[in-house]
Amino acid sequence: MASEKPYLAMTCTAPVNIAVIKYWGKRDEELILPINSSLSVTLHQDQARCQEQVRAALPSGYLPLPTVRRLARKRRSDEEEDPLPLSLNYKVHVASVNNFPTAAGLASSASGYACLAYALARVYGVESDLSEVARRGSGSACRSLYGGFVEWQMGEQADGKDSVARQVAPESHWPELRVLILVVSAEKKLTGSTVGMQTSVETSPLLRFRAEAVVPARMAEMIRYVKERNFQGFGELTMKDSNQFHATCLDTFPPISYLNDTSRRIIHLVHRFNAHHGQTKVAYTFDAGPNAVIFTLDDTVAEFVAAVRHSFPPESNGDKFLKGLPVKPGPLSDELKAALGMDPTPGSIKYIIATQVGPGPQILDHPHAHLLGPDGLPKPTV
Repeated sequence: MASEKPYLAMTCTAPVNIAVIKYWGKRDEELILPINSSLSVTLHQDQARCQEQVRAALPSGYLPLPTVRRLARKRRSDEEEDPLPLSLNYKVHVASVNNFPTAAGLASSASGYACLAYALARVYGVESDLSEVARRGSGSACRSLYGGFVEWQMGEQADGKDSVARQVAPESHWPELRVLILVVSAEKKLTGSTVGMQTSVETSPLLRFRAEAVVPARMAEMIRYVKERNFQGFGELTMKDSNQFHATCLDTFPPISYLNDTSRRIIHLVHRFNAHHGQTKVAYTFDAGPNAVIFTLDDTVAEFVAAVRHSFPPESNGDKFLKGLPVKPGPLSDELKAALGMDPTPGSIKYIIATQVGPGPQILDHPHAHLLGPDGLPKPTV
């Protein structure tokens, strides 16, 4: 071991992904195998990402994910010479930070585990499909391994080898598509996704019907809409699938409600905005939390942001209400104000993050990106 370096560190980032055809429920709790396939949009890491540093060394720390160790051992046995500069007995220190709310229904676990899997794989020289590794941490994490539009195939094999993520279209495919995250609450949700899924699988007949009879056709339809860049179809199906997912949560016993009054007011706002225009100009989706993710096209962003400001005016942070991509202020016509027909509720939306479709995990090699100090412990600023 004397010829090996004392440690090897890797810093990377991984994106948030937002499902437009939802994953909810597992057929195998240990392998994290879903009861239905799902499809997501990867958000740009400039606005929503997890950043992690993995530092592998002796003698202290945490053992890496068993799946990564197994894949690394397999690579070693397949090669005549050992190309890896460190032992599989090395343990790891991990530091992780998000630039968005955690445990609030914005896929923080997906980006976190995708980042961890990607970093460990680079440290240990694993080049195979990482779907299994990321999936074992958090099911939807496998979708954060790719940019653009990503399908997680449920698979059929008992060992889960065919339950993998694949890219349907790259991040450059639909440049006009924009995403607005309406942050209603940054607080941790009362019912975690793992417990919620288990209870739904055990008690909701609607969930079983959804997985078996509804989702397969929706997957094919959504993939077609993405490839055609058909926002009308994409937006309408996104909203329908979000609604049905939350209906299965209410069909669970005892019922689960991830939406709050502000969430429901956002839903009404979107439908009234679309009705005013006579077409689907914006679309909402909600994961397991109250925060809304809005899809729209670049020529609609300014007007819809103005509609949000009108209906949910900021209480005290007007200059910081909109974050992320710059959005030029747009006028709100008297006709649209009347069509919205909602009394303003100041402060209900904390802030808006404007973003777009983005790439998969990235390696950061500049020193100031490191989260761990020379001693392997998190830096004070983390």
